[in-house]
Amino acid sequence: MKLVILDRDGVINADSDAFIKSADEWEPIPGSLEAIALLNQSGYHIAVATNQSGIARGLLSVETLHEIHQKMTYSLAQLGGRIDAVFFCPHGPDEGCPCRKPSPGMLLQISDRLGVDLRGVPFVGDSISDTQAATQAGASPVMVRTGKGARTLKDHDSLPDGLRVFDDLAAFVDDTLS
Repeated sequence: MKLVILDRDGVINADSDAFIKSADEWEPIPGSLEAIALLNQSGYHIAVATNQSGIARGLLSVETLHEIHQKMTYSLAQLGGRIDAVFFCPHGPDEGCPCRKPSPGMLLQISDRLGVDLRGVPFVGDSISDTQAATQAGASPVMVRTGKGARTLKDHDSLPDGLRVFDDLAAFVDDTLS
């Protein structure tokens, strides 16, 4: 199975330091949904792995998170694309949850649930915690400059060796499919 794993906020949709708390606040990054549809058309399956500590902080409910994901999947379907699975961690950063990135738990759940070895599977993110989770899970970390990506690249010296960096998800997909 050809698989790409994506972080959500900052990769698929615009990020906010105040959190995405409603479907109205969810706005795709230009070209991101088209890029996912292109991956689908080329035989790739897509999984999303997203920390959603806004739930633990009381900023949104699980029901609201599902509404956000419904908007995302509906918007993508309008372009002929799909997301095969969405995994999220609702816990806060101080709860020690093994599925919360930078821990690899969510990615390992994706591997287990989809029956895919993560070696060589790209995990596209915009934060240091995304690269750490990918590395720990045996996936291939990829960084985009959207979301927190440009700041992450500027502020961190300890990025994984061989980290592939792209301007956005569309640029990653163009490179992957060329």
